[in-house]
Amino acid sequence: MSGSSTVAVHADRDVHPSRAVAPPIYQTAAFWAEDADQFARAAVDRRGKDFYTRYGNPNHAQVAAVIAELEHTEAAMVTASGMAALTTAVLALVSAGDHVIGQRSTYGGTASVLLNLLPRLGVSTTQVDQTDPAAFEKALTPQTRLLLVESPSNPLLQVTDLRAVSELARAHGVLTMADNTFATPLNQRPADLGIDLVWHSATKYLNGHSDVSAGVIAGPEALLGRIWDVALLTGATLGPFDAWLLLRGLRTLPLRMSRHNANGQALAGALNDHPAVARVHYPGLATHPQRALAHSQMSGCGGVLAVELTGGFAAADAFLGRLRYARRSASLGGVESLAVHPAAMWRGMLSDEQIAASGVAQGLVRLAAGTEDTADLVADVLAAADAVASWKELTR
Repeated sequence: MSGSSTVAVHADRDVHPSRAVAPPIYQTAAFWAEDADQFARAAVDRRGKDFYTRYGNPNHAQVAAVIAELEHTEAAMVTASGMAALTTAVLALVSAGDHVIGQRSTYGGTASVLLNLLPRLGVSTTQVDQTDPAAFEKALTPQTRLLLVESPSNPLLQVTDLRAVSELARAHGVLTMADNTFATPLNQRPADLGIDLVWHSATKYLNGHSDVSAGVIAGPEALLGRIWDVALLTGATLGPFDAWLLLRGLRTLPLRMSRHNANGQALAGALNDHPAVARVHYPGLATHPQRALAHSQMSGCGGVLAVELTGGFAAADAFLGRLRYARRSASLGGVESLAVHPAAMWRGMLSDEQIAASGVAQGLVRLAAGTEDTADLVADVLAAADAVASWKELTR
């Protein structure tokens, strides 16, 4: 099997051949057929590339070919966003009366699907502590059809034992679906650990340049066929130009992730013992309680870390205000460093009780290290932390 960099550059070579070195953009809504038989075949070709762009497009197929090979899955498909990937898959796999198990520490959009969307559709849900594999088994019911996992989790960087979860699910005939956005297939391949379906917000690392909203789902052909049927109805179609940009971003994913991994590890190490910092959440640290598990299923820990400032909400806000390179933004995974203060962002969305129940401290900042020079980023976060420490002394 070829290496990841070779796959990223060449896995789509035979999908829609042309003599162009850079793939063309198929900016068209529809394709014409030579005759009635060809037209009829194209109309029923799941995830095809030459009938109607809502059904599929050559640019979609090229991205899917690269993702499937990177994730070691049989097939893949693209959607208009990461949330489109999640909701389309879940709607395809569960029905009223079914039960879904998710995690307590998980992306806010996933939590909303579990807490709000699915119950409205007659699907019951349970969220468990994903650091305890036994919690998943205790939550199983005869109606359980799907386990939704995310590792590392957003924003607490908790690790889920993907092997244990997949073995449990298979023993009970339950499907598993993993959010691999933070890890990427360069650091972790859930399918190799027994997970059925893998999804990403491709807006993040897979694209890597903060200029596309996209999602991907990878897994067995049969399951993706079921999901594609629902995708046709929801119409969460990725535009051809966005798919082309996503493919361009994928070409350099292995190069970028090497720097993201190095910068994430360096920032976590630099801040871990700083007096202004109460705790750093990063699975690459020796102090992370799940470091051994992370090492067993990941080859790198990514560029995202969560930093808890000792001064709470005000200290976190002051820390962000002092950063020179990382700008306040809700996203991550681009070449530029970004940072977000979840408690501040959630003020208009959740009650204080809901924020407290999330387990996310008022002083927590999520840092997404970009691909800038490591020394510059380390100096920047240490200067911001020093300023917060001095500010705390002055305000005593």
